[in-house]
Amino acid sequence: MSLSTHVLDAALGRPAAGVAVRLESGSDDNGEAVVVEGHTDADGRLSGWSPGAGVHRLVFDTGSYFAERGVTAFYPEVVITFTIDDPDEHYHVPLLLSPFAYSTYRGS
Repeated sequence: MSLSTHVLDAALGRPAAGVAVRLESGSDDNGEAVVVEGHTDADGRLSGWSPGAGVHRLVFDTGSYFAERGVTAFYPEVVITFTIDDPDEHYHVPLLLSPFAYSTYRGS
């Protein structure tokens, strides 16, 4: 099983490189547990994570991404919560991003 994401800057029409992303899963006494963290590559992609079955969250630091470009944005972070039912499948969670909107879907 693997998990990947792809962030596209819809306002610019190109991949969003350098977006900080963390994967959270389950919870501990203090709340959600961070499983792994990383940054999108030059093509806006991050892959190779294997969180296992259950409910997980991808947290994208969109505020920092836009601030580094001098762009005012409405959403400081985007949190996508999803369920992995079959740990043998590949899960792809794309994020289409602009300063004042975002969308996501289950990709392939």
